[in-house]
Amino acid sequence: MDPPSYGVEPSAKGSALFTTTHWSVVLAAGQTDAPQAGEALEKLCRTCWYPLYAYVRREGYGATDAQDLAQEFFARMLAKNYLGQVGPHKGKFRSFLLAALRHFLSDQRDRARAAKRGGGAEVLSLDAQEAEERYRFEPVDRMDAEKIFERRWAMTLLERALTQLRDESVAAGKAEWFERLRDFVAGDREVSCREAAVQLGQTESAVKSAVHRLRQRYRELVRDEIAQTVADPAEIEAEIRYLITVLSR
Repeated sequence: MDPPSYGVEPSAKGSALFTTTHWSVVLAAGQTDAPQAGEALEKLCRTCWYPLYAYVRREGYGATDAQDLAQEFFARMLAKNYLGQVGPHKGKFRSFLLAALRHFLSDQRDRARAAKRGGGAEVLSLDAQEAEERYRFEPVDRMDAEKIFERRWAMTLLERALTQLRDESVAAGKAEWFERLRDFVAGDREVSCREAAVQLGQTESAVKSAVHRLRQRYRELVRDEIAQTVADPAEIEAEIRYLITVLSR
């Protein structure tokens, strides 16, 4: 069994960072009705709905109310009721989204319960049971709503990158390599390279090379995920540093 190879062609890296599914597209569209802006916003919302759900729950809302509020918030976002406020000064999608959610919740508190549900219309299909099961594991005594949002935002991006790495491994016929070596990539090492080599029937040198390539590809995928949420490629490094800080708290 040969060690896996990861990466993208050099000519593809630049163009892959900013595509029609990114926050930059939404910003560029501004107040227009460009269909690609709506598609980009919907994809971004699907990516980040759990951090928003966790924020609403930590603000004191029950599970059912949090689900309803998340649905209504997305309904407004996708209807572009909030996009009139969008401009280059809004910067990162993370910052814009949190500010928009705070404004939305403040507005909802001033309305009657019947009005604030928006008729129960669903725009995105959210798995409320999964969300609540995840929320049960959140720390209860040391994170306010903003901190839990930021931490889950960072973890969501890392989880998406790791899932993409797994999918690439499976597509390349290297699923076993990935399962044996994923702990080296995710930073939770349970076995040594020597033990992994025995399990895979490979040399320790081959395993170390494979780990190096996995980590390199994982970093590229993390950058790709972050690139979707910023307006300019110059912001990627700063956002990486910020998310590292969030995860180390």
